[in-house]
Amino acid sequence: MPKKIKTEETKPELGYVFACGRRKTATARVRLYPNSQDIVIKDKKLNKGDIYVNGLPIDQYFSDPFARSQYSEVYRTTNTTDKFITTVVVNGSGKSGQLGATLLGMARALVIVDPKNKTVLRKKGFMTRDPRAREREKPGLMGARKQKSSPKR
Repeated sequence: MPKKIKTEETKPELGYVFACGRRKTATARVRLYPNSQDIVIKDKKLNKGDIYVNGLPIDQYFSDPFARSQYSEVYRTTNTTDKFITTVVVNGSGKSGQLGATLLGMARALVIVDPKNKTVLRKKGFMTRDPRAREREKPGLMGARKQKSSPKR
């Protein structure tokens, strides 16, 4: 049985805020480091405002312009653009699902940091978990809905 990931949690002794976001089959585990700690990923010291996804800068991991506008909008909405170091571990699904999971995780983490952010993020649609997922395959069919063509006579 897979390990159950807690949705929201703070680790004041470790100095970060943790939140989890999900979309389709993707799961994103987001950590916000509000304090200026020495965080090193791949021999590179991170600065405030840096966002790393699976060990890569977020603009390398999600390279299309739509994704760039989405993940920067979460921080612009709450006026916290250069206040945190963000690390994300995301797995499952494709890039679109992973982006949705990452956005939800970042929004949830910002709400833990300051509960006043919740109303602003909800109005923009970042706090809503998108429930759409892949439909399961049914027995006797060729996928979720496709059927064999019936004979004409």
